[in-house]
Amino acid sequence: MSSKQVNHNRPEGSADQFSKSGFILAAIGSAVGLGNMWKFPYITGQYGGAAFFLLFIVCLVAVGLPVLLAELAIGRGGRGSAASSFVKVGGHKAWGGMGMLSVIASFTIMSFYAIVAGWTLSYAVKAFSGNLFSNNDFAGQFGSFISGYPPIVWQALVLLITGWIVARGISGGIEKFNKVLIPGLLILLVILMVRALTLPGAGAGVDFFLKPDFSKLTAESALVALGHAFFSLSLGMGAMMTYGSYVDRKQSLGSAALAIGGGDLFYALIAGLIIFPTTFSFGIDQAAGPTLVFIALPAAFSAMPLGTLFGGLFFLLLAVAALTSTVSLIEVPVAFAMERWKLSRTKAVWIIIAGCFLLGLPAALSFGLVPGLTFGGKSFFDWMDFLASNVLLPLGGLVVTIFAGYFWKGAAQEAGLTSGWFRVWLFMLRYIAPILVLFVFLHSAGIIKF
Repeated sequence: MSSKQVNHNRPEGSADQFSKSGFILAAIGSAVGLGNMWKFPYITGQYGGAAFFLLFIVCLVAVGLPVLLAELAIGRGGRGSAASSFVKVGGHKAWGGMGMLSVIASFTIMSFYAIVAGWTLSYAVKAFSGNLFSNNDFAGQFGSFISGYPPIVWQALVLLITGWIVARGISGGIEKFNKVLIPGLLILLVILMVRALTLPGAGAGVDFFLKPDFSKLTAESALVALGHAFFSLSLGMGAMMTYGSYVDRKQSLGSAALAIGGGDLFYALIAGLIIFPTTFSFGIDQAAGPTLVFIALPAAFSAMPLGTLFGGLFFLLLAVAALTSTVSLIEVPVAFAMERWKLSRTKAVWIIIAGCFLLGLPAALSFGLVPGLTFGGKSFFDWMDFLASNVLLPLGGLVVTIFAGYFWKGAAQEAGLTSGWFRVWLFMLRYIAPILVLFVFLHSAGIIKF
């Protein structure tokens, strides 16, 4: 396929599309990101450990997988960007505006996600070099780092690496990248898990993570589990829809959705078996919040044998996980730009990369380098995170459930489900998922409180 071809009506059998295994690995890479290693451990610590983890699994299966299948089906049915696929299968231009929510969400998320990804890349280099552990004031180190200029350089580096991969195309770039890094990610996970499980006192962390105490569950923890299950699968941001547009029609989307959900769940499980044994072994608060990764865990690595090596491997793991997500995030607006303005892939990639860098600059500067980038008690970074995570993603997910459940007549054929499974899927999309996603939206926006 020429890089100047419009992606709308992308032909079946196009040279630039995923192989069956490449699609599964790329989609798992999209789902497996910083959220599972950075956010999942501390919200699990805050909301009940094993009981929360079980609730997360239920939400992943009951809501996450049906919406995931809907996004994949819309993408393959429309064979275009997130915006045009809605129009193609829905038959009305108004749906294009709904699809644009996903394009805007992915562009916004990429703009600040690259900043945090840059932190992980920087910390990997610092850990392997030993510089991270030369000063035990890890809180001071982190505060000084994020309030200076270096994060901007690391942010730019993440964007350049991502752009280089995506500019090489679907089969030659994104697929090849994931075929190398996803197995590499698995190796890093297993090495770190073995190290964590052999630490003194690790058993208490395993018990906390795998032995449920249902008395700790609340209505709020249920909504948090649902929200994380939804967002950990990269739903509502157009990534799975865009990836679905590059999938051959011979591929079973139902089996693909199960494989993606299983990969995401497996990663969350191993992440818990790394984080919780480590925190219990070194007396770290499991609910320490976002600073757990960049402040508390470096202190733990500095105190363990071969801590420089394992600390470096841990942050390398985070950086790899981040990059497997950035390539899927950036592909959403790139596919839209290629289609809408008939740009070559290379030109579209670097225009979008430049836009993400410019939009992300105020967020990177808002940690103290430039005073005054705080509004209503939130930094520019926090506002971008709030807008994307609490407004655009839930709305995008809500649109998908309502569209596939009520308006799309060809859903059954594209999803490829038997009549029995299709009825179950349709019931979830019509009556369960929209209500629960709406509750997540109202809760995350602060309208419903417990």
